[in-house]
Amino acid sequence: MDGRGVQKPPILLSINAEEVSNLKDGINFLINNEDGKKYVIYKDGDKMSACKNLCKHQGGLLIKDIEDLSNRTLRCTKHNWKLDVSTMKYLNPPDSFCHDELVIERGEDKGLSLVELNPPNPWDADPKVPETLEFEEVQVTYITHACMDLKFGDTHMVFDPWVIGPAFARGWWLLHEPPADWLERLCRADLIYISHMHPDHLSYPNLKKLAEIRPDVPIYVGDTERPVFWLLERSGVKLTNIKVVPFGVWQEVDKNLRFMILMDGIHHEMDTCIIVEYKGHKILNTVDCSRPNDGKLPKNVDLMMSDFAGGATGFPIIFSGGKFTETWKAQFVKAERKKTLISKAQLVKDLNPRIYCPFAGYFVEAHPSDKYIKDTNLKNDPHELNKLIRKKTSDVFTWTPKPGATLDLARILKDPTDSKSITEPPKGTKIFKDSWDFDIYVNAFSASLDDVIFQNPLWKEEYFTWAGFTNYNLVVRMIETDEEFNPLPGGYNYLVDFLELSFPEERPCRDHPYEEIRTRASVMRHVVKEGLLWDGLYLGFQARLQREPDIYHHQFWNHFQIMLPLTPPDWKSFLANKAEKEE
Repeated sequence: MDGRGVQKPPILLSINAEEVSNLKDGINFLINNEDGKKYVIYKDGDKMSACKNLCKHQGGLLIKDIEDLSNRTLRCTKHNWKLDVSTMKYLNPPDSFCHDELVIERGEDKGLSLVELNPPNPWDADPKVPETLEFEEVQVTYITHACMDLKFGDTHMVFDPWVIGPAFARGWWLLHEPPADWLERLCRADLIYISHMHPDHLSYPNLKKLAEIRPDVPIYVGDTERPVFWLLERSGVKLTNIKVVPFGVWQEVDKNLRFMILMDGIHHEMDTCIIVEYKGHKILNTVDCSRPNDGKLPKNVDLMMSDFAGGATGFPIIFSGGKFTETWKAQFVKAERKKTLISKAQLVKDLNPRIYCPFAGYFVEAHPSDKYIKDTNLKNDPHELNKLIRKKTSDVFTWTPKPGATLDLARILKDPTDSKSITEPPKGTKIFKDSWDFDIYVNAFSASLDDVIFQNPLWKEEYFTWAGFTNYNLVVRMIETDEEFNPLPGGYNYLVDFLELSFPEERPCRDHPYEEIRTRASVMRHVVKEGLLWDGLYLGFQARLQREPDIYHHQFWNHFQIMLPLTPPDWKSFLANKAEKEE
């Protein structure tokens, strides 16, 4: 072994013997005065454990839980997750993540150091010296949302083509009008990268149009636990050249161009991000990752792009009851937007790219029935984020893209003030969408309402048995509703007890947490019929939730949003058995 690519475990924090002796039993908060990063040491007699003061969920600050008298529980200030630092397991939500523990190294002087055992930065393998680029050699054109068309010499690469139709059932719609030649751009692509399975990145309506013209276009995805294209066969989209690649390995496109897909440190089972390198110049796209590559990312890249908007979740907008008043929700959304702005700006400052572009956040809850969501679920303004970045550092050039606008990498690297470095769309070009062909897509969901499956009440038992979630103390009431979330006349209203997967008429007498989930019947029946994940209900704002007590049941939602079986329920056999019994 010649040592290339080997990285020594970095020391995150060192404290001297006196500081060690001052540690108290229980929780101790420490800070590295050089970089401001925060840590926690838990002491129990002679035993100690340590971790970063960074919630595993979305990076919130951990503070003492005042309700815990044992002095071993921390509470996240962002979403109230609770961590038992004596075990490094999260208590709320139960049975969710384990926190990453740091290594404690003892010194001969009785001091100690906190060490993180990182693997080598994979992008440092086989390093290349950046070459001088010609004007127009590398061009980046924004299409919509997270879709970019990148030109590297004569090679074209496209990111995440969501250009038509809705995402997350019928909850998200495109904010921007794509350039008229979007399909031509997809069809000429030499390769397409799709970051993950969410429909604002993997859009089957878009890929269907592509497949009708060029089914063999190479499409690259990461080797995630749940396959990105798990729905491909059922979608009817005839793509023939999907390539699943391992994480952290350079994929050579030609002598000048290569890329590397990296996993998310939080949602490693589904989310990915990417580094593209051309002639030694790197482009980093973190997409939607909550903690891309577990926070280990290359610095000083030429171009970085990331999500920015916030508002991509049902929490807390679709919740009601208890603390979820309109005032509380508005204050929470405002605070979350600010936190997102600050954290994104800080990440850009830390990574110090030459150019930063906020993207993957240009969506709107445009359907008239979701006006409440649109008015309440306010999102960050990319101009505001870029203004904050420029305030934090003058070294980063920021770009807020318009559909069809093109950035010339060589020109900006040479002179950021060059007026030709960004080509804006022609004057008068439509930027924002004002029509979305609602009926075409909404009617597709409504078609499931009268499906013969739902004429037999036993579909509930069939569906939830297929889903395979049980042995969990949670009772859920499912209520089918109309567009305004009022109970649907003649619709289903039923209980599911997930402890032993039963369907009682009344809530059980034992102590149990309870959730009421109201869903638009057209969407829910479509989800049930097709065996789809529940992200359209939750992330697409097609449900309304109440829960008692106010606890996030990670195992339940994680299962129905990520872990459902890859094949749909066998409704054909279900209907056949029904017909046989009737005979």
